[in-house]
Parts: sequence; structure tokens; C-alpha cells
Amino acid sequence: MQILDNRLIQLVIVMVIFLVFTVLAKLIYDKLISDDGKSINISRILPEDEVHSLRQVFYLILMALCVVNISYTLTVSKIDFPYLAIFDIALSLYFAAALDKSSTKGKILWLLVVPYGSLSYLLFNSGYEIFLIIIHILAFIYFAKQSFDKFMEYTHSNGLGITIILLFTIIFVSFFVTQYSENVNPLDSLVIASNEFTGNGYSVFGDTIAGKMNSLLLVWGGYVMSGVGAATLTAAILTRHFKKEFKELRELIEEGDE
Repeated sequence: MQILDNRLIQLVIVMVIFLVFTVLAKLIYDKLISDDGKSINISRILPEDEVHSLRQVFYLILMALCVVNISYTLTVSKIDFPYLAIFDIALSLYFAAALDKSSTKGKILWLLVVPYGSLSYLLFNSGYEIFLIIIHILAFIYFAKQSFDKFMEYTHSNGLGITIILLFTIIFVSFFVTQYSENVNPLDSLVIASNEFTGNGYSVFGDTIAGKMNSLLLVWGGYVMSGVGAATLTAAILTRHFKKEFKELRELIEEGDE
């Protein structure tokens, strides 16, 4: 009975803490997107084609993160569990903050997405009942499908191609292959695959977690900026070409009027 009481108390504490995190995350998110119209409009900074590509990649990344979270919830070792717990909490918090909690469906999904096992491990150094972990996995299966559906909806509504799925699949598969073939943890595998994909090699990527995260930021930041540069250059060349064509056409029209 004492054990049951302790479990119930831990469950309540976990839910309350995650609820506070959700409220804070929602407030920050709302502040960022509604700061009197001062929020960053990415469409004003990047070319339209690059914006479409980034939005497609965003939905695919969300789907991939859900799949990765499910996979490592089932297979992760105790050595890597602290990193998984932090990752699981952060990803759960994102989806929890994005939910419409005014509906019954939103409230149920919030209860399912609460990372009971991860928070319990970090707070009390203990695991949780298997059924709570199972419903947490089911929630991420739902969010993975939802992210893919949003990707397809955005792609079709904007008349975009889906060849980006092939590129994303290559990176995603390489992530798992690298982890098991090189016998490295998920973070190292992601850094190696990212550096290999962008052509930077993977001999140097930092020794600490902060260094590896910084490496990922630099690699993918540089990759995005190179895409932006290419798109901007193409747009500038086309704009210059058509301006010249319009100028010549206007001159011909003016000569005809004379």
C-alpha cells in the first residue's frame, strides 16, 4: 500500500510539473508569434522556394523525431537513457504546447503525451508502469502520422514535389545504419551522418554534448544558408534577365508608337 501511495504521489507530481512546463512553453510560443507583429517573418528573409522546402523538411523532421523517440524508448540502453529522457521531455513538451487543449481530444492527447517514464527517471530515479510507457508511444505514433499528413497537405496545396522524401529517407536510414555499424550513441550518429551528408567528413565533431550540438547547428545552418544563397543567386539572375527583356520590349513598343 505504501508503494502504491508513493507511485500515485509521483504520478501527480510528474503531471503537475509537466503541466507547468506546458503552460510556460505555450506562453513563450504565443509571445513569439504575436509580439505586436514584430515576430520574424521567414518569408521576408528567404526566397519563396527555400521557404517551401524548409516547411516540408520541418514536417518530415517532426515525423522522424517521433519515430526515433519510439524506437529508443523500446531499445535504448541505461547508459544513454538520461539523454533520451531529456529528448523525450523536450519533444513531448513541443507537441503538448501545440495542442488545442480546449477540446476533449486535446486534453486526452495531453494526458497521453506526458513523459511519465522520463520525468519519473529524472526526478525520482525510477521507472514507470509499462502501460504508461505504451500509451506514451501510441501518442507519438499519432503525432508521427499527423506530421506526415501535414507534410502531404502542405505539399499538395502548394503544388510542390515530394522528391524531398527520398533525400530525407537517405539521411534517416543513414542515421540508424551509422549508429549500429559504428557502435556509437544516437547523438554521435546524427552528427556523423550530418557531416557526411553535407560533405564535411566526420573525423572532428566535438567531445562534449554542447560541442556536438554546436557542430550540428553549424553543419545544418551552413547547409541551409548554402541553399538560400543558391536560390537567391538564381532569383537575382532571373530577375536581371527579365528586367532586360522587359526593357527591350518597352523600347520596341515606344519605337512603334513613334
